[in-house]
Amino acid sequence: MIDSKLQNVILSEMIDKLDLPDYIYEKAVNRYKSLGEWFDRDDSSVINNKPHIFAQGSFSLGTAIRPLNDTDEYDLDLACVLSSGITCDKYSQHQLQVIVKNELEQYIRALQIETDIEIKHRCLRISYLDDVRFHMDIVPSIPADINIQRVIMESMIKYGANESFAHDASESTILITDDRHPKFMSICNDWKVSNPEGYTNWFIDRMELGSKHVLLEKAAQVDDVPFYRRKAPLQRVIQLLKRHRDVMFQNQTDSKPISIIITTLAANAYSGETDDATALINILEGMEKYIRNQHPRVPNPVDPGEDFADRWRMAEYKHLKLESYFRLWLTQAKQDFRSLFARNDTSFISSLAEQKFSTKVNREILYKHVQLSQVIVDRYKPNEHLISDAPAKPWKKI
Repeated sequence: MIDSKLQNVILSEMIDKLDLPDYIYEKAVNRYKSLGEWFDRDDSSVINNKPHIFAQGSFSLGTAIRPLNDTDEYDLDLACVLSSGITCDKYSQHQLQVIVKNELEQYIRALQIETDIEIKHRCLRISYLDDVRFHMDIVPSIPADINIQRVIMESMIKYGANESFAHDASESTILITDDRHPKFMSICNDWKVSNPEGYTNWFIDRMELGSKHVLLEKAAQVDDVPFYRRKAPLQRVIQLLKRHRDVMFQNQTDSKPISIIITTLAANAYSGETDDATALINILEGMEKYIRNQHPRVPNPVDPGEDFADRWRMAEYKHLKLESYFRLWLTQAKQDFRSLFARNDTSFISSLAEQKFSTKVNREILYKHVQLSQVIVDRYKPNEHLISDAPAKPWKKI
């Protein structure tokens, strides 16, 4: 196996090709801020509802990666929480969706965005068709009431969360719209629960086991998309795992392991390793033990009653063999990274990186490190001592 320094050089080369370029982050931030400013303008129809817009998903966690194909779109997930004046005992999910949609329609007209709003199950999508193919998925939301927060907090404590963290995390619980809900059009009190802000804070706590250098930019009404200029090993490992997954399942996308399961299991398995290679090896070995044998199989750390792997047991998804394919992917990932670290042959490393991760590595950089490692080995290698079977000669007499 190659030395750990070369392992980290290889991974760093690969991650640099996977990470989003600065201008993509900047474009996401600008569009995201623009939307927040629109909702918070003086003549906004929701100004009195105290709108709060924030990023969720891979952008907020710093684990976003480039699409496999240039034709694929970048996806920015947002929550739009109307923090005051709208409750589930007075408004239906459909009514909340319409309120948010009306503001978004005015927004796209004001900015002369040519595409229409697309209504998804849980979100409203705005697509941009300029130099960067980009869409924003906005989830209409309201804060969960104190009773729901208390239930979430008690559930987190039951599953081993620190009481202080459970209390703080539960306070950011929200209720979201979902048109698959049987009472989507009616007033009801059992909306779908979510907590993307709480999850982000949990992830940052896990990430900071090995690094205290997380840079977050905060604004008064709109939280900036967290832009980690100095990535932690946990984030970088997840980027690598997601890319390996994407390549392995590029022709079988319905069965591919979902990012939230990979991210949650990897964060649970992370133990504060400070270099990418050690973190990767330990995370790959540790992920599986955080899959529970009983429901919930992969609990949401900030709402343990929610199972991120719920589709594994649902009859309508049985044909996709989701759990089997997850375990197959994990086994293959272990094997492929083991192979990547097996030989200091730069041609082999470059070929495997392109085949399994659809990314190129700089062979010249790898070659220089291999040569340097060989010089160091040669410099400190002890002299060889030949052992002969011939009988020792007597000392020469003087």
